[in-house]
Amino acid sequence: MQTVEPIRKISDIEKVKSLLKLKKERDYLLFVMGINCGLRISDLLKLKVSDVKNKTYIEIVEQKTGKKRRLLLRENLIKLINNYIKDKSEEQWLFKSQKGSKAVTRVQAYRIINSVCKKAGFEENFGTHTLRKTFGYHLYQMTKDVALLQNIFNHSSPSITMRYIGVNQDMIDLELQRFFL
Repeated sequence: MQTVEPIRKISDIEKVKSLLKLKKERDYLLFVMGINCGLRISDLLKLKVSDVKNKTYIEIVEQKTGKKRRLLLRENLIKLINNYIKDKSEEQWLFKSQKGSKAVTRVQAYRIINSVCKKAGFEENFGTHTLRKTFGYHLYQMTKDVALLQNIFNHSSPSITMRYIGVNQDMIDLELQRFFL
């Protein structure tokens, strides 16, 4: 399995959002929720309308870790969700497949994210985990709080978190160029 990258530039995030808005409201919401919640794709795809309807928090048990997680939904995301679910039943999958009554699969979610990133002209490796990594990367850039991210992602060390969000050698080199005692 190849390692995927976060989307580092806000302008690139906006480009992807623009392309998805033209495609499908479902795919747009999947992307926006992914980059704003930091959930793994397996946890995003198992959400039902009832999990988000009239809620300010999403409460889940993470599929990978079995741990309970509570996530704040910001007002602008709540508006997007409410607009998207207005005609949907509470039992319906939030990200319903076009084929039958099942949820979008991980493979289909990968195709959605990967194809829109290619269409946007990105050369890096992108996939479903890009959403979670993009969340982490930008939260870190905003707060510089690796301990917070380590806690959110349930990582065992700050170095794992930093590698995970894509703080790579180029970024380290840039900071070291500016550093002088």
